[in-house]
Amino acid sequence: MVNLSMASKIFISAVCLKGLVEAYLDKRNIKHIGKNFNQVPEEFADKITLEDHQKAARYSMEKLNKGQLFNFLGYIILIGWTLLGGLDALNKTITSFELSPLLTGTVFLLAFSFINSILSLPESLYTTFVIEEKYGFNKTTIKTFITDMLKGSILGLIIGTPLIYGILWIMESLGEYWWAYAWAFLSIFQLLLMWIYPTFIAPIFNKFTELEDGEIKDRILALLKRVDFESKGLFVMDASRRSGHGNAYFTGFGKNKRIVFFDTLINSLNATEVEAVLAHELGHFKRKHILKMMIKAFVFSFIGLFILGQLMQTTWFFEMHGVHSSETYMALTLFILVSGVYTFFITPISSWASRKYEFEADEFASQNSNPQELINALVKMYKDNASTLTPDPLYSAFYHSHPPALTRVKFLETFIK
Repeated sequence: MVNLSMASKIFISAVCLKGLVEAYLDKRNIKHIGKNFNQVPEEFADKITLEDHQKAARYSMEKLNKGQLFNFLGYIILIGWTLLGGLDALNKTITSFELSPLLTGTVFLLAFSFINSILSLPESLYTTFVIEEKYGFNKTTIKTFITDMLKGSILGLIIGTPLIYGILWIMESLGEYWWAYAWAFLSIFQLLLMWIYPTFIAPIFNKFTELEDGEIKDRILALLKRVDFESKGLFVMDASRRSGHGNAYFTGFGKNKRIVFFDTLINSLNATEVEAVLAHELGHFKRKHILKMMIKAFVFSFIGLFILGQLMQTTWFFEMHGVHSSETYMALTLFILVSGVYTFFITPISSWASRKYEFEADEFASQNSNPQELINALVKMYKDNASTLTPDPLYSAFYHSHPPALTRVKFLETFIK
């Protein structure tokens, strides 16, 4: 029987409240999707068949139902690491090797990350090879899955080791205001990763080829010229090796920016629709959403490190979460592990801000391409990705980074002349 302190009861209460909110929102969404199962929304009736609408509903509801199970298992793992002594047990094992303090901390964090990745394998395997397979999206083979996992682990070791060692050294060596130095180090490290990602990291997992000459490329180049956007290249990624989902994105920054299209997207949309989708993505850049999100991320990491700097000087922070060791690396690990429980409750704010950016990007796309073509592209993408057209409004407001399909289409229609 675990004896819980008052502080630990606060932690348990926060975990339970988070779980209850998640379960409530999931149930609402499942019920709302099921209520609209037999009726395609009137605005989409001439574009999406009842069969496709019902496929999307089943897909969404199955992900939600299984997600509830994996969320529950995640809470068990969280409590196992904290109140049931998992972090203390791992610490005892690592310290038995009698390494130097910095090396002990680095090995501890790497071991913690490795164990967590193993514990997350069942969800990843089930999602990929059961749910995604069932609905025709999975193209990943067991060989590719294992290869990706090994590559990711090696890459994580190469990148993570100096990052962890550097932050722990700063925490141990630079005094009371270590958190400010750690923030500067982390920010520079992240910017460096963003710079090298397109050229050195992304090609480890996917093949990127130059977009072929033709109508799509001509329209894109004309669009880039109209909006005065410089790119280091237009690339098509072999996303179809792993999934049937389609997308497009920017990567890199400064003079190292690339535009990447999933091959599934290129194969699904016509030239004017691809142009409209890219115009939307360009809207994020031109409206400085990417810069704003980077600044927000740096601000939140600054605040987070400052809070950690205060918490690690207390005893109740460790006691509250059932940990009996107060080493620097334990404080960092514990903070990473439990912070999501508390920040969960500001999710609706970040979701609202993201949806605001989406509306602004849609407005930009409507001004620099054909809004009807963007609507056509979105409808195809909703269909191809089996995205539900009828999410619960409260669930959507809490979680979704993009406006619901109907809301977004109606907004775009206001720009059609």
